[in-house]
Amino acid sequence: MRAVVLSTLILGVGCSSSHPPGDVPDSGGPPHPDARDPGGPPDATVPVPDAAPTARFACGLPRPAGAVAPEPPPPPFAGCPTLAAGHNTITTSANDREFLLVLPADPQPGETFPVLFMWHWLGGSAEGFVERGEIQAAADDQRFIGVVPVAKGATVFGLNLDTKWPFDITQTTERMDEEFTFFDDMLACVEAQYAVNTDCVSTIGVSAGALFTDQLAQARSNRLASFVSLSGGVGATIIKPWTGSARPLPGLVMWGGDGPPAMDGNRDLLGCFGLGMDFSVASNDLENALVAGGHFFVECEHNCGHVEPPLDTPPGESKFSRMWQFSLDHPFWLAPGDSPWLDHGLPEYTPAWCGIGQGGATPRSGGGCPPAENPCPS
Repeated sequence: MRAVVLSTLILGVGCSSSHPPGDVPDSGGPPHPDARDPGGPPDATVPVPDAAPTARFACGLPRPAGAVAPEPPPPPFAGCPTLAAGHNTITTSANDREFLLVLPADPQPGETFPVLFMWHWLGGSAEGFVERGEIQAAADDQRFIGVVPVAKGATVFGLNLDTKWPFDITQTTERMDEEFTFFDDMLACVEAQYAVNTDCVSTIGVSAGALFTDQLAQARSNRLASFVSLSGGVGATIIKPWTGSARPLPGLVMWGGDGPPAMDGNRDLLGCFGLGMDFSVASNDLENALVAGGHFFVECEHNCGHVEPPLDTPPGESKFSRMWQFSLDHPFWLAPGDSPWLDHGLPEYTPAWCGIGQGGATPRSGGGCPPAENPCPS
């Protein structure tokens, strides 16, 4: 599998593929703390045999022969409504739930699209994620469908604190399964009505949304090709631990600053009131689990604390395009531990404070940090 993948891979286009929705493949990835130099000429076209297919992103390559397909979601019990760009409502687990759908402009005949699920932060909203994440511009340029769920809410037992998404140790199995089924039903309805590259379904979360994404990645590794955890994690006293995934899937783990004793960045509301929550601890707990499970992952550490990451916008692209590119470069059919980024380096404009594997990042230094969104009360 590795030889097939790396002989045809080219870094960098909207993950289109020739297979129809529902016809799907497999694989994942281990850490590689001693991975090859993540520098190098990113986004360059990698030489391939004359007859080999090429693509801007790895998701645009066809699934290799013999690769295992992701498991399709079951049909929703209540069926699917007719979906459209913008606001949508579906019935799932006997509840009406909402999500925003972002569709790429000007779809071409035969084009299929990766699907990126995007879970918003505490104090945020689906609309805020679409706006601040520049999701429409990214979908148009990088050629993916964005699914941005609206939170139902999740209250930490014993505290008057709604964390929006279920991820803490007081959440019941039933509540977790409800949210996992919400994901399944959204995916099933999108796949039923749009030209989806089922090899390239990814989950991306920010803060509270990342804490849930890290639970979803475990529960649905049979469907998800990859995950991106932006200030999330597991463990850290009050967050559910990493209990294992059916397969090692690639991940990107980002956080800002260190907790006690350094406290070199802004804290977030979840870390106030003596809750024992620290995103640097949670992210490191996540990385420990990924190493133990043989996952490929990229580590990114800035020094701004729990805030929007200080990213530079690539010319002509959306601000967070490199974060989305991780998902687009890691289809389901990659062999466990494999990644095009191992051989060809991190793409240009990936933050300098990112690296491959645990301890692979050189933490950011200097100023220019944005203000905290949910600071601890003074």
